[in-house]
Amino acid sequence: MKVAVLTDIHANREAFQAVLDAATAHGAERFVLLGDLVGYGPDPEWCCETAEALAAKGAVLVRGNHDNAASGAFEAMSSLAARAMDWTRARLPDAHRAFLGSLPMTVAEGDMLFVHASASHPDSWSYVTSDTRAAPSFRATEARLILCGHTHVPLLANADGAGMVREQAFRQNLPIPLLRSRRWLAVVGAVGQPRDGVAQAGWAMLDLAKNELTFRRTAYDCGQTAARIRALGLPEELALRLLKGT
Repeated sequence: MKVAVLTDIHANREAFQAVLDAATAHGAERFVLLGDLVGYGPDPEWCCETAEALAAKGAVLVRGNHDNAASGAFEAMSSLAARAMDWTRARLPDAHRAFLGSLPMTVAEGDMLFVHASASHPDSWSYVTSDTRAAPSFRATEARLILCGHTHVPLLANADGAGMVREQAFRQNLPIPLLRSRRWLAVVGAVGQPRDGVAQAGWAMLDLAKNELTFRRTAYDCGQTAARIRALGLPEELALRLLKGT
């Protein structure tokens, strides 16, 4: 089975739809959404409705910090994120806010763990940005594969039998064998607001039959999303981020 792994959609309809189309074209049979469906972007309602429809078809969903904030919980945020969140909360109907608040913090399935941020403290929203920061997640779970997001920058790390954690280089669109002699953690990037200098949606495809993970990028009309951000009165910085991929 091929599983498409998406995270940090951030109410970006154009990016979300482009990745769903690309994943389907690449043979995805199931979807995993690792949180932050909303926040920053102009289409929180559509993204919630699309995620709910995917969940009804068997997709795995977990909660991100922006989802948590949109549901009504307090989350410490930058001023830019807080301004967008105030707009998002006002925009979403009660049913969508309840849906976001009902999402689990983690989902364990077989030898895999799905979480938005860190496996060690899922509700503290810590950032996994290096092998050092990945180490607590490996200590917190026995899962062979941890899939997460939150940083908006893709990363791959593994732990050997002695617990030594190393970051591993990878190339886009090149399948990576997930050797069973090691445990793995992948931060799969961001669909709706990438921050690694590439103005394309980031996601990953997990091939369970071949035990391989492929990091992928998908082009989308970021100019259209930026125009909607401006038209709706959201901060200009959010439009510029999409155009620059930062």
